[in-house]
Amino acid sequence: MAARRTELEALYRRRFHVFLRVATAIARDEQRAYDAVQDGFAAAIRDERRFREEGPLEAWVWRIVVNAALKTLRDEPPTDVTPSVNGAAPSVDPELRARIADLPERQRTVLFLRHFADLDYRSIGEALGISPGTVGATLSAAHASLRRTLEEVPE
Repeated sequence: MAARRTELEALYRRRFHVFLRVATAIARDEQRAYDAVQDGFAAAIRDERRFREEGPLEAWVWRIVVNAALKTLRDEPPTDVTPSVNGAAPSVDPELRARIADLPERQRTVLFLRHFADLDYRSIGEALGISPGTVGATLSAAHASLRRTLEEVPE
């Protein structure tokens, strides 16, 4: 148990900013995202016995943090859909940001985990409880949807 707690602490220190960036993109509010990351890691420490070592510890923590961030949306939808990270808006074109916000929840989440957290398909699948093939199909659908909607934007 002590070794796992040390591993969780090291993951928190090493990747907190990535967890925060993805949670902010999901929750659309930096304070809610910060709370989701904190709550997620607290839950991981509290429930560390539930980790069955069927995959990487980080993927298990991602699942907890993503669920915490998604819960913030269910509890109270954001009033400002422009996420910020450490007080600054991410360098994403506003039109693209709006199109990403319009994607279905699973597509947005897979997109964030792939491009913001730089997770591979297997890790994303483990974090979301879906197969790597479903991750690929979901990411492909998200990219196709974004391409389609961005091509429709008048210049």
